[in-house]
Amino acid sequence: MKFSEMGDKEVRKYVDFLLRQYRLTDAFWFLAVEDTFGTDAAVKMNEDIWGRMGGLAAREIKERFPLEEEGVARVLEALSYFPWTVIVGYEMEETADGARIRVPDCPPQEARVRMGKGEFPCKMMHLAEFTNFAKEIDERVEVRCLMAPPDPHPEDLWCEWEMILREET
Repeated sequence: MKFSEMGDKEVRKYVDFLLRQYRLTDAFWFLAVEDTFGTDAAVKMNEDIWGRMGGLAAREIKERFPLEEEGVARVLEALSYFPWTVIVGYEMEETADGARIRVPDCPPQEARVRMGKGEFPCKMMHLAEFTNFAKEIDERVEVRCLMAPPDPHPEDLWCEWEMILREET
């Protein structure tokens, strides 16, 4: 069956396939750089790339999908279209001050642990990614990391992030 002939169910299955390929490409790319140049180089390159991708993805989401909310809620709305939100299943919750994003299951980290490679320090990469994403959607939104590897974390939570709306001066 050709893509153009797929029904809704088949398209959903195909999107799931594409998201898995997206995740695996990211994983194998990181592992290849790590094996060739070391973990520090792979982490640095990951920070650079995902910092850029956060802003690029947000820009394209704004162009392709109607965003109705404002402020932090607008960033959460935009994040609902971000591939990693679907892949990982970010838990996003609005709070009195803004929002919290929690990641109880992290496929890349869990795969590394299963392979005996241990956790990799992803905090700065995700800080750059989320910060640039939020800035592109609403420059008033500030992102703070509450915890992420290499920080210690409970077994049932890999990382947690906070988004707040900066006061206008």
